[in-house]
Amino acid sequence: MNLKLAFTNKEITPWSGMVFMKKLLDQTGIFTELIGSELPEQRSNRGYDPIQLITSFMVSVWCGANRFEHLEVSRFDDVLRRIFGYKKMAGHKAYQRYFQKFTIATNHRVFTKLGQWFFNQVKLDNYTLDVDSTVLTRYGTQQGAHKGYNPQKPGRNSHHPLLAFVDECKMIANFWLRSGNTNATNNFLSFLQDTMDRLKGKKVSLLRADSGFYGKDIFDFVEQKSINYIIVARHYATIQRKVAGLKDWWTLENGLQITETTYQSETWDAPRRLVVVRQQIKKRPKATGKQLKLFKEEGIYENYRYSCFITNLELSAHMVWTMYRGRADCENRIKEIKEDFGFDSFNMQDFAATEAALNFVVIAYNLMSLFKQAVLRSDQLPQLKTLRYKIFAIGGYITKSGNQNLLNLSLAMKRRKWIEGIWSNSQKFSWPFVPN
Repeated sequence: MNLKLAFTNKEITPWSGMVFMKKLLDQTGIFTELIGSELPEQRSNRGYDPIQLITSFMVSVWCGANRFEHLEVSRFDDVLRRIFGYKKMAGHKAYQRYFQKFTIATNHRVFTKLGQWFFNQVKLDNYTLDVDSTVLTRYGTQQGAHKGYNPQKPGRNSHHPLLAFVDECKMIANFWLRSGNTNATNNFLSFLQDTMDRLKGKKVSLLRADSGFYGKDIFDFVEQKSINYIIVARHYATIQRKVAGLKDWWTLENGLQITETTYQSETWDAPRRLVVVRQQIKKRPKATGKQLKLFKEEGIYENYRYSCFITNLELSAHMVWTMYRGRADCENRIKEIKEDFGFDSFNMQDFAATEAALNFVVIAYNLMSLFKQAVLRSDQLPQLKTLRYKIFAIGGYITKSGNQNLLNLSLAMKRRKWIEGIWSNSQKFSWPFVPN
């Protein structure tokens, strides 16, 4: 096919599908909440409105930006500008300058208030809370970037944030940025209390955490709060000796057995319930868990991998293990927010500015989860990278018919009915999980 190059002055966008997110934002009431959240003010009359900067930052993230330079994706898109009602769009340095106005105290005030508002709208209670830490590798000398645990890039500087996920609605309840040389439990109790504050009025019915959060102070804290928990036990020598002496194993599946006992560390005031799962390596080569290295000279070490859980639940041992396995989705959420939302790439020299930017990434993540559930209304929750090319990346341009602006979408006939259904759902938006 012979092609010639031609040009048009018509304003065309590859992101017409962002109109659905604009409709969602309008109906959630988030703009009103942002106005009342005491955001840092712009000192110059030439500065962009904070609400515009925050909104266009999230829009750019939804469109695929995963670092500040990529925020230019929306700057020269006049159709996006008109969809969101802005006179002009900001360049990427405007976002950086604005985030640098945030302090640690500002972050706590603004994002606690926004978190309380957001989860108050989700009329769902009795949450399962999954907590985890992750590593954000850094390639500079940003504040708080230090050498620490970094399995992917050993020796590199990093940040080591904490995240709390609400399993039922697939949203992030809290996020704290931390220095790279902190361990998993550093400031964890303060983080957990802050998470409870953000979920004000909600009940946490179950806390799930890996062995990085194993410790007496954590057990005592959640028990005082009357919270059920399942926390993976560390394979200390005393735990290994306890497990090695267990005899009454119940077979659940071929190569999979379970039992339970009680265990009391020397530092504990009383024994706690210990559920133990072992999986035969030959029959289940991909089994999770750890071997009993203390007994590496014996068959116990070679034959099985063990997973040990401290819990205060009164359910069967099998149910405890089954419920903990649901926490694996938390790892998928961390992977998604890194790969699709640029969570590990938006960073600046100033620690508080980086934390502010990443908190807005978290809000963008939660709003996208809200879109999936309240607008798409699908049994499956596709990742953003799937939605980006199925819904948001639609070519289009704006025309006028009398006083009415028309957004013309470039779509094959067989997709039009489906998109019209999404538009209808977005027009009838209501917060999910509201009891009838």
